[in-house]
Amino acid sequence: MTQYPMTAKGAEMLRTELQHLKSVKRPEIIKSIAEAREHGDLKENAEYHAAREQQSFCEGRIQNIEGKLSNVQIIDVTKMTNNGKVIFGTTVTVLNLVNDGEITYKIVGDDESDIKNNLISINSPIARGLIGKTLDDVVKIQTPKGAVEFEIVDVKYI
Repeated sequence: MTQYPMTAKGAEMLRTELQHLKSVKRPEIIKSIAEAREHGDLKENAEYHAAREQQSFCEGRIQNIEGKLSNVQIIDVTKMTNNGKVIFGTTVTVLNLVNDGEITYKIVGDDESDIKNNLISINSPIARGLIGKTLDDVVKIQTPKGAVEFEIVDVKYI
């Protein structure tokens, strides 16, 4: 059984999406299918086929979310003592030693990741390189542009 690590906020986002899919999206799709059936011949009815395809995607996503939520492992770092170690859920500020750029990442689960908001997946190369390291460590991480050295300048359990 695969455990899915997730922050409390990430689990809540999935529950909200699941609720929306079941209570709003599913009934809309059922209504679309019923309307498309009224138009006659189903073999050549593009609206019907589009609605059925939409239904398939929706049901697949519902099953996917339910599976993850049934095996979720919620990790709340705010209840842990900050010992400066980078773990799942921590917010890490790193200094790029090549260009002196500083960036802050929060390490989250796959479903929560959003690089635009500096939320990186636990399975990303940067997160894997940072996990287990501590404050002031220098880490060499392989990126698509080559190896980059980062210094961990701050670790927050927020």
